[in-house]
Amino acid sequence: MSFPALVEPADELTVDEVRRYSRHLIIPDVGMTGQKRLKNARVLVIGAGGLGSPALLYLAAAGVGTLGIVEFDEVDESNLQRQIIHGQSDVGRPKAVSAKESVQEINPLIEVVVYEERLDNDNVLGIFEGWDLIVDGTDNFATRYMVNDAAYFLKIPYVWGSIYRFDGQASVFWPHAVDENGESAEAPCYRCLYPEPPPPGMVPSCAEGGVLGVLCASIGSIQVNEAIKMLTGAGEPLVGKLMIYDALEMEYRKLKVRKDPKCALCGDNATVTELIDYEAFCGAVSDEAADAAAGSTISVVQLEHMLKEREEGTRDFLLVDVREPNEYEINKIPGSVLIPKGEFLNGNALGQLPADKPIVLHCKSGVRSAEALAVVKGAGYGDAVHVGGGVVAWVNQIDPSQPSY
Repeated sequence: MSFPALVEPADELTVDEVRRYSRHLIIPDVGMTGQKRLKNARVLVIGAGGLGSPALLYLAAAGVGTLGIVEFDEVDESNLQRQIIHGQSDVGRPKAVSAKESVQEINPLIEVVVYEERLDNDNVLGIFEGWDLIVDGTDNFATRYMVNDAAYFLKIPYVWGSIYRFDGQASVFWPHAVDENGESAEAPCYRCLYPEPPPPGMVPSCAEGGVLGVLCASIGSIQVNEAIKMLTGAGEPLVGKLMIYDALEMEYRKLKVRKDPKCALCGDNATVTELIDYEAFCGAVSDEAADAAAGSTISVVQLEHMLKEREEGTRDFLLVDVREPNEYEINKIPGSVLIPKGEFLNGNALGQLPADKPIVLHCKSGVRSAEALAVVKGAGYGDAVHVGGGVVAWVNQIDPSQPSY
């Protein structure tokens, strides 16, 4: 389905702009009018990370007149594998500042607006106000639901993308869309596709599960392609469609996504009528894990002391790393044994645990070990504990000679 262009064209293009965008101007579906629309467009990009990097660079190169960047984080060396808007010299600098400089180097003819802050319920509506289109490059479910809801309340369409390991998804959510005849397109929102977030701990983040660097470019470029189509009115955007990309099989699939009449946000009897507590809605860990970790969490400093006592023979316990084998190869806490979290969830790990010594669990950051701790305590190991902050805290506070990831 085609839709009217989101943006009215600017009055004119300068001589410099005609030179710069000449390859667009000779495309009939873009042409002078389409390029003027891009010049007049205001596009807000959430995140200057894996998806935001290629999105910002190509939106700038395409001549989107005003680009907004929402980003609160700093550049870390582990970002450089995929976040191509940043370079080695940017490590430790604010991502928003680094991204703005790269964008302006790509195209000095556009305006860049920076929001160097974390999106939350207090600022999201104010930040979103006045933008024509939002490109969502967030990497967690709580922020995705917040972006979806805020965009819906302000009637702003947004282009969504998601990446994990070798898999990517993209779509355009615009429940308020009308077709070329001015009639409702009955388009879905993000909640129509995902009414509920996955159970806490069920879907690892990219920081835990990894992502192929170039996958970001594949999905980010699809997002920009959709943004350009929406802004100019060219082609048929992914409204009511979900694009699924499998990089290992080099396969693209497109599925229909229908508006859910029972959707909590855009359905006939909506129950979400204002911004909600998205952290609570999505949950960092399950209630069972939170209950298990309460009063049963130790620090890496305490663990270091316990390990010294174990070496001296005055204490004994089993230290279990619940990460995946490839993570265990990167770094490890000395004296730990590897039993991945999945082995706890399916029950196989319980047969490997001794009954005559305490159990200490750890993972990368403390989320997965809390989930495993709930299983262990449920099996009767009442004195089991887990390590808050996991191996990240161990490297930062105890053994900085090891690499982090």
